[in-house]
Amino acid sequence: MIPRAPVKTVAVLVLVSILTAMAADREMVDYINPMIGAITLGGYGGHGLGKTFPGATTPFGMVQLSPDTITGGDNGPGYSSHHETIEGFSFTHMSGVGWYGDLGNLQVMPVRGPLRFCSGSNAFDLYKAQDEGWKSPYRHETETAAAGYYSVHLDKYDIQVETTATPRTGMLRMTFPAASDSRIQIDLARRVGGRARRQSIEVLDDHTIQGTMLYQGDGNGFSSRTRYTFYFYAEFDRPWDSFGLWNRGDDLGPLTAADNNDLGFYAQFKTQPNEQILMKAGISFVSLANARANLEAELPHWNFERIRRQARSLWADALKGVDIQGGTDTQKEIFATALYHCSIDPRIFVDTNGEFFGADYKPHRSDEFNYRTIFSGWDVFRSQFPLQTLINPDMVNDEINSLIHLAEFNQRQAFPRWELLSTHTGCMLGNPAISVIADAYTKGIRKYDIDKAYQYCVATAEKYRNPSSGYTPGDISRTLEYAYTDWCVGQLAEALDKPADAKKYGARALTYKTLWDPNVAWFHSRNADGTWTEWKGKTVHGQGCTESNPYQQGWFVPQDVYGLMDLMGRDTFLNELTTFFDKVPKDLLWNDYYNHANEPCHHVVFLFNYAGAPWLTQKWSRAICDTAYSTGVRGLCGNEDVGQMSAWYVLAAMGMHPVCPGDGIYQLTSPVFDRVSIRLDPTYYPGGTFTVTAKNNSKENLYIQSATLRGQPLNRAWITHQEIVRGGTLAFVMGPEPNQAWASAPENRPPSFIIK
Repeated sequence: MIPRAPVKTVAVLVLVSILTAMAADREMVDYINPMIGAITLGGYGGHGLGKTFPGATTPFGMVQLSPDTITGGDNGPGYSSHHETIEGFSFTHMSGVGWYGDLGNLQVMPVRGPLRFCSGSNAFDLYKAQDEGWKSPYRHETETAAAGYYSVHLDKYDIQVETTATPRTGMLRMTFPAASDSRIQIDLARRVGGRARRQSIEVLDDHTIQGTMLYQGDGNGFSSRTRYTFYFYAEFDRPWDSFGLWNRGDDLGPLTAADNNDLGFYAQFKTQPNEQILMKAGISFVSLANARANLEAELPHWNFERIRRQARSLWADALKGVDIQGGTDTQKEIFATALYHCSIDPRIFVDTNGEFFGADYKPHRSDEFNYRTIFSGWDVFRSQFPLQTLINPDMVNDEINSLIHLAEFNQRQAFPRWELLSTHTGCMLGNPAISVIADAYTKGIRKYDIDKAYQYCVATAEKYRNPSSGYTPGDISRTLEYAYTDWCVGQLAEALDKPADAKKYGARALTYKTLWDPNVAWFHSRNADGTWTEWKGKTVHGQGCTESNPYQQGWFVPQDVYGLMDLMGRDTFLNELTTFFDKVPKDLLWNDYYNHANEPCHHVVFLFNYAGAPWLTQKWSRAICDTAYSTGVRGLCGNEDVGQMSAWYVLAAMGMHPVCPGDGIYQLTSPVFDRVSIRLDPTYYPGGTFTVTAKNNSKENLYIQSATLRGQPLNRAWITHQEIVRGGTLAFVMGPEPNQAWASAPENRPPSFIIK
């Protein structure tokens, strides 16, 4: 006779079984947590943390329907979880930008009580009688954020707000208590960076409005050069009881149209307990007709749950290109959310009819590619676009076609380094678009006019370059970055059989050496007359370095790592690299050594592979994955930077990362997961699936003992793009101690592709 298990034991076993089944049923999309990084507070030297937004969006969608907690200032998306009040929900947001935010168009706020015409001071105590704003306190325990969905309770009004989205439209579902003065207010002038220059609105019937907001280089927000018109067409699911417009705090009453500054609209309702009112809107940057057409095409009904399911499905499809096994739930959440953040920008900027707002401020049309916007070039050429060449080559083609349009129609006849809404913002430095194009072309991504692409690469490299001296006076960062993108032009020239150009730009790629100062044994900026500037030490910021110090910026010679070694001395190179990491604080937050919170350092951890110490790449890349990334609003150690911070994690967690985009090589390192599979797009790559496995992988077993590629021994810590896209399996055997014999011999080190 088999003894019966105690009731408690049976209950525990059943619960474990249920939880195991639930975990097994979770898809990658279920691990997405849009709250990761959703805070601006903190940082070093004035820089903040993740600066992501938590609201509803779709993969590379035009709409991001998300809450706003602040207007103005260095607040990126206009939301930060350390703020205690919400001022509204707007239809567009930027993701993780490290500068003053922008967008935040069409801000909607459900309220009750006296009519107010502004959100109120950020410091207002909203429970005091003198409160004049409509902002509401909220509690984080009432927030829910998931792929394509956001919800929160507005405590001041006892109103529940939910948002969801399609690529070009958004819907709010607002649940009101019983009240005779329930109201939905729309601030037409507000944006994250300040106010729109001019607005217009037209009341079409008792449940429909449309309008425009003009933004034109007013110095507020991300760039003083940004100029665009935002169009919307919005409907309510029931007629309002009354409505009105306001202008600069004056109630204009039930006018049916207005064109002025600081305009707002309100619709008032009498609501029953738990009555829901829905609002939906289509947006466009081309015309009112297109805004309406976008709404009619993508959201012709009022089924909120259907749109929420569709948004989730779009995210599930977007993430199917990568599959992971092993790891903890926390690591899966970090990885899935990183993929999510990598799939927000560059977003579509084209309407359902193919029209888009071009760089000449005129409408254009394309049936051959999706025109895209928000190219954070200086950030994303390093990890985001190399990742996308593997998992989303169509998007890379779209972006290159968009960059070609920008160069053709903007006033500079050159590629932008940081583009926003078809505007060359002038932000940051270097020529990152050249890197993106060279990397894509090297990898066989070529659905664009390569002759035009090359023409504008050359034009850009000549417009923004080091002078004949070989260095930009007083500037280490520009000197090194221009040298790298000159190398990229040389790579393209060589591939296109242009030997004279290949030689010319290959020589310019070596001019980084002009700033090597043997007296201080490091890169040192020079004056125009060739004299050295004052030297303050490697870790002192400034000294010709952008968002970095000479120690951090000086490693940026990706096109000629061995040439950099020769300048330093091979032993010194490894010693300096080791010191650079040994002095990093344990939390990996902003610091003067390896600073993962900002881009100039992102490739440096993989340089140990070149120095014959790949186990140190494995040690430190795993430490970065485990420490610099976590869950929650503080889950990113620095600005998300439009996908770059997350893309670094995705690649490193898979066990690979480029040092030099354009050379077609990925450095290998310690993978986080037991198994990662990349589904290759058959239109571009023949291999079907590429898989990375890690036997005996664990937090302790972080060192690679041996490796095979498609069953054959692999004794090098690098792999080519062509080897990846052939498909098959890269298999690691992991262990707790470094195997210093693996991949460390000189003949097994990464090649150097410098053009002689």
